[in-house]
Amino acid sequence: MRANAKLTLALHVTGVLPDGYHSLDALVVEVDAPSDVITVSESSSEAVAEGGAGISCSVHGPASSGVPSDDSNLAVRAALALLPAGSSLSIDIEKNVPSGAGLGGGSSDAAAVIRALSLKYGVSDARADEVALSLGADVLVCLRGGVNRMEGLGEIVTPLASPGELSVVIATPPFQCSTPAVYRTWDELGGPTSDRVIEAPELWASVWAGEWRNDLEPAAERLAPDLVEFRMMVEKVCGRPAMLAGSGSSYAVVMPNSGAAAAAATQIAAIKGLTAWSGRVSTAPQERSST
Repeated sequence: MRANAKLTLALHVTGVLPDGYHSLDALVVEVDAPSDVITVSESSSEAVAEGGAGISCSVHGPASSGVPSDDSNLAVRAALALLPAGSSLSIDIEKNVPSGAGLGGGSSDAAAVIRALSLKYGVSDARADEVALSLGADVLVCLRGGVNRMEGLGEIVTPLASPGELSVVIATPPFQCSTPAVYRTWDELGGPTSDRVIEAPELWASVWAGEWRNDLEPAAERLAPDLVEFRMMVEKVCGRPAMLAGSGSSYAVVMPNSGAAAAAATQIAAIKGLTAWSGRVSTAPQERSST
């Protein structure tokens, strides 16, 4: 199954909690590219012995470098939470979504495993949500899929009606952004609100009342100054303003149609060291369980 990337079209930091975590109000969508490919299957007893706890995992693909295959991988942790006692499982991950790019790759992988095991074992939606929330802030919104408003620490996910197709370019530089480091920098800067606001496409303006801006962008660009030059290059190629994806390092641009998105992505990807995709927002929520 495909584990699609998630994209934040808007990200507002609404507060800092006593434990240091940050509350958000964000417009989050699922895009059909880039995406990982997850294969989940019953495994032999030998695989259980090798992987431990009934689970073995293999990771490969163009974005697999540095991605763990042990129980520090969110997909493995999702399986550990839902796999019935005495069962064994093999997880194969073709990794195409880069890590540290603000696209929720690991969270999407975990959501795909939760979805697969929910369908296989009849896991309730409530239990699936519980596991998703235990794994990380983005896993629940990836589990829901489609178009959503995400609030708080990621525990409040409200589905939104999509007004139609949205074509985007997603471009990633050859370096990553550490999410904890970006948030620390945001704190050090005094919690700024980004002054870069992207005009929402006409049909989408009514979907979410907030501004299309990313409050983490000033912190990410302070932490990784090369992001500024990268953003300007992406904007020049696309002829439109770019928005930081999550905590970075990817930038996304809303394009007028799929043809324009494909042409811009091809031009960016031709530059050495850069990766780019043309994608469309997936508007339908993911099928999650049989209950």
